Amino acid sequence: MNIHNILVAGSYEKEFQEQLPANTSQSFRFKQVADITEEDLSWADAYVGSKPCRGFRLADMKWVHSFNAGVNNYLEIDGWKGHEILLTRTVCSFGQRISEYCLSYVLRDLQAHHYFEGKQREKEWAPKTPQMMKDQTIVIYGTGEIGQEAARVFSSFGSAVYGVSQSGKPKDYFEKVVRTSSASTLDAEADWIISTLPLTKETSKLFNREFFSHLNGAVFINVGRGHTVDEQSLIEALNSKKVRYAVLDVLETEPLPETSELWGRDDIIITPHISAVTELNEAISCFWDTLKRIENNDAIPNRVDFLKGY
Repeated sequence: MNIHNILVAGSYEKEFQEQLPANTSQSFRFKQVADITEEDLSWADAYVGSKPCRGFRLADMKWVHSFNAGVNNYLEIDGWKGHEILLTRTVCSFGQRISEYCLSYVLRDLQAHHYFEGKQREKEWAPKTPQMMKDQTIVIYGTGEIGQEAARVFSSFGSAVYGVSQSGKPKDYFEKVVRTSSASTLDAEADWIISTLPLTKETSKLFNREFFSHLNGAVFINVGRGHTVDEQSLIEALNSKKVRYAVLDVLETEPLPETSELWGRDDIIITPHISAVTELNEAISCFWDTLKRIENNDAIPNRVDFLKGY
């Protein structure tokens, strides 16, 4: 594939120049998403950015590269298969960032931070034995790069870590991986459920009333996509204690409206989609690496599988 003209959605010329490889032959055009015109799209055979611009046309492109790990905003555009366009996504330190995010909340709970903070305010000396990671059963939905890194981190502490995926294919760091359709037994035994799932037709509202009915007081952490969760079903599960509490970094609607009842619940922790912030220099580095692979006809590990949706 020969790439000549690359349209970058964002004013990132300085950052791109800082990583510019020698002998780069492509022409670049940097425009804010809102300022991209039909002429820009007609000029480009590659598009790089976090989201498609208004009037985005697949027919003009050979390659689209997302600055994000998730590509559901691009896949909402019809016609990918018919045009045989290469779609790639950013893969960088997301796995490490998300693993550290999840680990922080697990340790916060096991070490009883909230309990001891309360006792300190009350000036009460009230010992309580912290729990240990080795006694925890963790079920991770999604066994790709991010899920595997989370499994590596938790298994290094001695936790029993199981994976759930569409294929059920064995992966490193998981004691066992099962298909989504066969996960109810694992879910019932879990102390922690962590979702790293992308948004696809199969994962939309996967975490629904039926799913939560199998839990027995697990903590639910969502660092994947908000639309994988039926929020009303989650609320019902919290009310019935099927879910002990939830940590939500992604929501159905972002930013979360002030009127949402999720804000006021003591059994929900909300963070504003920060578990895997895209670091610009890393994203640009991933772009250059992908371009090099395209030019050399090398394997492209961050290529999106349209059947899977990621």
